[in-house]
Amino acid sequence: MGKAIAFLTRTRGRGDGSQRLHWTDWFTYGYLFLGIVLMFGPVVWLVMSSFKTDAELNNFPPRFLPYAQESVVLDGHKKPLPLFTVTEGELAGTQVAQVRRVGIVSQMVKLDAPDEIIKIKVKEREPVEKLALAWENYTDLFKRFNFLQFLWNSTFITIISTLIMLLVNSMAAFALSKYEFRGRTTVLALIIGTLMIPQTVVLVPLFLVVREMGMINSLWGVIIPGAATPTGVFLLRQYMLTIPDEILDAARMDKASEWKIYWRIILPLSAPAIAVLAILAIMWRWNDFLWPLIVLSRTENFTLQLALNSFQGEMQTQWSSLLAMTVLTLLPIAVVFAFLQKYIATGIASTGGK
Repeated sequence: MGKAIAFLTRTRGRGDGSQRLHWTDWFTYGYLFLGIVLMFGPVVWLVMSSFKTDAELNNFPPRFLPYAQESVVLDGHKKPLPLFTVTEGELAGTQVAQVRRVGIVSQMVKLDAPDEIIKIKVKEREPVEKLALAWENYTDLFKRFNFLQFLWNSTFITIISTLIMLLVNSMAAFALSKYEFRGRTTVLALIIGTLMIPQTVVLVPLFLVVREMGMINSLWGVIIPGAATPTGVFLLRQYMLTIPDEILDAARMDKASEWKIYWRIILPLSAPAIAVLAILAIMWRWNDFLWPLIVLSRTENFTLQLALNSFQGEMQTQWSSLLAMTVLTLLPIAVVFAFLQKYIATGIASTGGK
């Protein structure tokens, strides 16, 4: 920790032994600060907005922190009344409670005289607010929606599809990198060529295949079509090319089977590249929206991404619930990326060959 702080706070200096910042230091720190704001600013704003009430979300201009209007319980009134501060007139600076609002006029009562109605114009009062977190945005999700079912569907699809993808892609990469056979280059060219085909082009034939296999409205209908990806095959092949063939020849001399070579030698040595592919697959599958939207139509099979879409209607959008569920949807993938991101740079850097 001390070394990290020393690295982040070191400066170029002026060459005279002083600790004053050079203009390049100011430029560097300013550039880094701008990058941090651009990358994490929207995320922080999203998290803070998820704790705002619907009234606060509709407030203009928008505010960063979540505020809520204070209320008070008075004798003779069943429900808590919102508090306001009078800004003009004889009662300027006095706190009053609003009973009801009719147009541009509000019917108010004093806190010490709850039975006496006072009429005050809307523009002559300001709400009394306090910093408050709307935790009900999160708790209502579990009451109004089957959130745990959506979470299980997304988790099941992500884990199973990632495992199948790693297995199929690694086996294909092993064959293309360590076996000599006629047409190997052609097969590799075809696999790489599929990268240039947009996903929308194959949606209709892929849907017809899935329908004929009876996997519509099934989680397997989302999992199976993505069992192999050209990107994963190419990434793992480039890394496996760096594994010396002498290791495989020595294993064959010890009468090891090809499956044992693949399982005991190739996979352990390809762990950095497999970790990179696993991270990319998890992020892709967790955030996938288009294909599950086409295959799944029953609510009990929805993923979290499809459940998010249900909060947005033609006439009204439930912004408080939508923002809260968005934060919950981002948390698992953020945790996975935080723990495995160190493998991305090392794994990709090692796939270029030696």
